[in-house]
Amino acid sequence: MRGNDRAESLARALGGHVVATASGAITIVETRTHLPADLGRLRELPDPIEPGRPIVCLDTETTGLGTAAGTVPFLVALGRWQGDDLVVRQLLLPDHPDEPVLLDVLERHIPADATLVSYNGRAFDWPLICSRYRLHGRPPPVHAAHLDLLGLARQVWRHRLPDARLASVEAGICGVRRHDDLPGALIPERYFGWLRTGNAELFTDVLDHNRQDVISLALLLRVLAHDVLPERHRPQASGNVAPRDLAGLGRLYARRGRAADALACFDQTLERLTIPWRDRDLQSAVAADRARALGRLGRRAEAASAWEAVALDGGPLAPMAWIAVAKSLEHASRDPVAALGAARRADTLAFRSRFLGQPQPHVERDLARRLPRLMRLSRARDRGAASAA
Repeated sequence: MRGNDRAESLARALGGHVVATASGAITIVETRTHLPADLGRLRELPDPIEPGRPIVCLDTETTGLGTAAGTVPFLVALGRWQGDDLVVRQLLLPDHPDEPVLLDVLERHIPADATLVSYNGRAFDWPLICSRYRLHGRPPPVHAAHLDLLGLARQVWRHRLPDARLASVEAGICGVRRHDDLPGALIPERYFGWLRTGNAELFTDVLDHNRQDVISLALLLRVLAHDVLPERHRPQASGNVAPRDLAGLGRLYARRGRAADALACFDQTLERLTIPWRDRDLQSAVAADRARALGRLGRRAEAASAWEAVALDGGPLAPMAWIAVAKSLEHASRDPVAALGAARRADTLAFRSRFLGQPQPHVERDLARRLPRLMRLSRARDRGAASAA
């Protein structure tokens, strides 16, 4: 069967249409899903999306799990909103010689100012696509940004999911329930089966699986925009966000250097922990995150008070908090004697943790340097005071 004949066969069986050039032909299957979404708040993401520009949800199905030259993306799905509908276009490769046509069409469907949205796409899908363009001596499509939702899902939602696979995230966060879904490990064999037999029905389950992946990306964006991200001028609008979700979002802001946004998340998290003894570890961890954010914002006195509160509260973070208090007393207050007292409290707690089988090596390493220095400074202070007397 020739390339154009293969593409026509797929189009007839799957309800698609053919795009043909002198280089060959591919099949495109297009579907619409009603999915209204107000995406304005996506500009508040730690890796912001400008909702006024095109958002392209991208997912591929490939002939293998590697990104070497022998792995080919035979199905590339692109989802974009048109009004309240999500339009998913699935570009299907009838045979390997038709790949230049697929690359042509794919480039036309990715605007230069678009934001790509994927799940593990930065590590797998997009590098693989780029390698195919380079193999054909062409530059990959230009785009403005790429949001990989895998990292965000791990940070914000991982605590309430069994793992960070897309199937787990879509079920736990979006309520998606797949029925008779084709396992991803079986998908490459479906393509090879098509090449051997010309049976287009082998693609039905593959298209369903791939389409749902793209729809799930769009659903996750909607959840972020509607339910997680606070409005810039009305942070209380995210009042239904679970405290752990909000804390995870704050840590993402902190990693991106957006300390003010991180602090707002941590403050809201602590406000919502109305029964602290139910989740004391979370409260202690968020209080420490809040103290770090205050320090990064240059609010040193508030940061010192926040660290002291964490230290006095006890718990596994207390040794680290006492070290932070010691730093502040030594460098900001210029009081090595008081700093030595704080460091000794950290040392006592670190020794107790080690005795209980829960050592804190980073604390012990810090104290191994800090304690001798503070003792020297304290003795020098005492000698100076005695001389003055």
